[in-house]
Amino acid sequence: MSSIELLGDSIHYTSIQADGICVATPTGSTAYNLAAGGALCHPENPIILVTAICAHTLSFRPIILPDTIVLRVGVPYDARTSSWASFDGRQRIELHPGDYVTISASRYPFPNVMPQGSRSEDWINSISRTLNWNSRQKQKSFKEWEEQNSAVKSP
Repeated sequence: MSSIELLGDSIHYTSIQADGICVATPTGSTAYNLAAGGALCHPENPIILVTAICAHTLSFRPIILPDTIVLRVGVPYDARTSSWASFDGRQRIELHPGDYVTISASRYPFPNVMPQGSRSEDWINSISRTLNWNSRQKQKSFKEWEEQNSAVKSP
């Protein structure tokens, strides 16, 4: 378990006890964010998503912040142990008590290449297709249900 301090623009937001946190953007680390219980977010939203990984409290909820905020994620001085920071699973560094990582959005946004006029439609179709987003079997009408149940009860 990690003890983590989260600061935004040098203001203490919260102290987190969790297996870790995921800091993502709508176009980066989205699968990991979703797996940790974070939100789906359209790629055109200028935001940063912060999601705890297996938080050790039921009150921590994922938070969506504007991408203009400079985040500091660190290990408090009184933490029992160090923590590890990983960057898209490619590189990791050990953070000792008192160490922190600063996270900010790039001044140079990553351009999205999408068909003109169907940007949102393409994104919705993609999450519907790959995640089966919000798909379930449609409920039967009361009439269909009564007909089916009366047929079952008849000898």
